[in-house]
Amino acid sequence: MSKRLTKKTMSLFESIKHFDENGTEYWTARSLWKILEYTEYRHFLPVIEKAKIACENSGQRIENHFEDILEMVEIGSGAERPVESVKLSRYACYLILQNADPSKTIVAQGQTYFAIQTRIAEVQQMKEYQELSDEEEKRLFLRTELQKHNSQLANAAKDAGVIDSRDYAIFQNYGYQGLYGGMTAKDIHAKKGLKKSQKILDHMGSTELAANLFRATQTEEKLRRENIKGKQKANMTHYEVGAKVRQTIKELGGTMPEDLPTVENIKQIEKKKKQKQLKSKKKEADE
Repeated sequence: MSKRLTKKTMSLFESIKHFDENGTEYWTARSLWKILEYTEYRHFLPVIEKAKIACENSGQRIENHFEDILEMVEIGSGAERPVESVKLSRYACYLILQNADPSKTIVAQGQTYFAIQTRIAEVQQMKEYQELSDEEEKRLFLRTELQKHNSQLANAAKDAGVIDSRDYAIFQNYGYQGLYGGMTAKDIHAKKGLKKSQKILDHMGSTELAANLFRATQTEEKLRRENIKGKQKANMTHYEVGAKVRQTIKELGGTMPEDLPTVENIKQIEKKKKQKQLKSKKKEADE
């Protein structure tokens, strides 16, 4: 049975989403346990507790993502009664899916859904990102984020056994192949029409940078969370995460990353920004 994320699965998780009085999205434990195919609610409670521990270990406040509530449920003949439940943020759902039974197809699909959607929401909710008004500023922001997370990914890969630079280049290629439908860094370079001295990441628009950012962050988390060891296992993990990000883009009707346009070197944008800042400082000094 396929574990790929499908539109039907995405709709399933979206159909049980609620919005509170502030317009904030949330899910409830009473709705989620049935979709995740647990036989009884009490069997789902240990998963929630594990997710809370993971939340705390990640430096997040549990009460910001897990809130005990009373939820009305049908008991027959149209009647309802209040039962104990938990109000869950998207991040809480993500942690729950990471701690649920991975052998279930719906859990594997849900992991992909909440991993990608949580990262999208995180980027969109970043104050700095919300304040950006144009494509150039978004590119600069995402490129900086990607540089930071690529460094963290390199450390996670090293812990998994990817030690020297040659092995890391191979590891990176596996991630690209998953995300770009089998294309290596060299293939992407050629497809984008770049010169030998030009770097792929420096010529990506914000959409393509975001896809690669998701690939990097999710691979790093998976390597650490599952304590993956060995170069080949690390390589396959990077490939699988890349492929899942690609599948999600496809299901959402997005453009495949290799078909996105090649854009101006980000170094030129950085140069223009510095010149603008210098002019602004000079103007302030003259005044």
